Amino acid sequence: MKNLIKLTIVVSLLTATLAHAENDTRQLVKFPEMMQEHMMSNMRDHLLAINEILINMSTGNLDKVVEIAEKRLGISSLNLHGASHISKFMPKEMREIGMSMHRAASRFAIKAEEGELLPAYKMLNEITSACVACHMSYRIR
Repeated sequence: MKNLIKLTIVVSLLTATLAHAENDTRQLVKFPEMMQEHMMSNMRDHLLAINEILINMSTGNLDKVVEIAEKRLGISSLNLHGASHISKFMPKEMREIGMSMHRAASRFAIKAEEGELLPAYKMLNEITSACVACHMSYRIR
């Protein structure tokens, strides 16, 4: 668990560093200002949700893990995050990465609901890998 948290921090720092680098080669995706702020808010909530999932996994509270994963990251979260409005501004590949993250979160929630911590934990990387792929490929500022 500690290694995953450390990896998440390193990836976050790397992403932040890339975002401010003058030679940032990630594709710039332009959103209207209001949508850009909404998108950033969604991404912060996704990161917070992953952190809350890790905290609850570390205490064995899989019921809470399932709830967070599905309601805040999974397919069920799309309406909450206004995905249909935001996705109009995304390139097709960016939308596909986002949907792969939401699907992975729903699959993860199903696995966590089965009550076995280790198999669920092993699936968590599908969620974070989609996040990393998107953040390494695209920027909105």
